[in-house]
Amino acid sequence: MATAITTSGLTKYYGDSPGIIDLDLEVHIGEVYGFLGPNGAGKSTTIRTLLNFLFATSGSGTVLDLDIVKDSMEIRRRTGYLPGDMAMYDTMTAREFLLYFANLRGVSVGPRTQELADRFELDLDRKIKDYSTGNRQKVGVVNAFMHKPELYILDEPTAGLDPLMQQEFNELIREVKRDGATVFLSSHILPEVDRIADRVGIVRKSRL
Repeated sequence: MATAITTSGLTKYYGDSPGIIDLDLEVHIGEVYGFLGPNGAGKSTTIRTLLNFLFATSGSGTVLDLDIVKDSMEIRRRTGYLPGDMAMYDTMTAREFLLYFANLRGVSVGPRTQELADRFELDLDRKIKDYSTGNRQKVGVVNAFMHKPELYILDEPTAGLDPLMQQEFNELIREVKRDGATVFLSSHILPEVDRIADRVGIVRKSRL
């Protein structure tokens, strides 16, 4: 079966402290893969290493058949990424912020951006500094989904969303899966993953 993400012995140490150890992972194209584990288990380290924000200590990996080190820029262009601690430019409006990222990717996403904002009840013309935690999370969701990428890598994507918005997010995941996209979803909330994932990997004490 074709894979969207493959790793072999992927390992990351922070000094003497392990982040992930000997991670062998296969995420199939077109599936929703839930990546579960307690806080500090290595989930975010895995994601940041896959996207080359962190350099692996050893091992290798591919995303969309691209090497995670040599081809990291192309991987990011073709991926919708929602970090667990997304940094934002507080003086921008959400619309300006999203346009900035659209320009970085070289895509035009106006109608799709507005469609997602309406769906998540997000006012795009407010300054990001004036948003609640939940509304800042919605900006991150729109940013990850607005360019209709092949792969979504989502780190604790429903953090801060109220139950109705969580339901809307889950429906969005089902829609992009029906369109053939792959979703790699990291979470420490078992019921959330159980509702939408096809397969689940559990990471504990840095090991899968």
